[in-house]
Amino acid sequence: MVRFKNRYVLCEVVSDDPRCRQCIEDRALGLAVRDAIARVHGDYGLACCSISFTVKYLNAYTGTVLLRCRKDSYRLLCSALPFVRHLESRAQRYPCFLNTLHVGGTVRTCQKFLIQYNRTQLLRLLQNCTNEEERQCIQKSLLSCSLTEEQSQSGDEEEDDGTE
Repeated sequence: MVRFKNRYVLCEVVSDDPRCRQCIEDRALGLAVRDAIARVHGDYGLACCSISFTVKYLNAYTGTVLLRCRKDSYRLLCSALPFVRHLESRAQRYPCFLNTLHVGGTVRTCQKFLIQYNRTQLLRLLQNCTNEEERQCIQKSLLSCSLTEEQSQSGDEEEDDGTE
């Protein structure tokens, strides 16, 4: 059995319109990318990229997109991404563009890169604060986003001290 190697392209959707991020869907994004590939590379490029092209991950809040394609045709995909100028969703067109952040061989490498990228973006955000009030507000919002484990409120779990 032959394993087909893929490439994962990590992108971010950049738009001036804040409604664009909340309204994007993976189907609309996939159609826009396929349309850009067809315009730039023609039928040959579209056929090469469409074999295993899919939108693996889409975070509408952060605008992060993970695209998968075959290893042989990832350069065709990357060269067509700057030609995505708008996304259509719910009969509306939102002007935007895709910024390529990373190209990796696995989803895990893209996740590691995204974590590191977000850390550097947060540090830049903290460095660009104009006053201490903004800095405290950003630090407070970051600390409130941490995951905490909820303790069990039921009486089922009682400490066993060995006495009966």
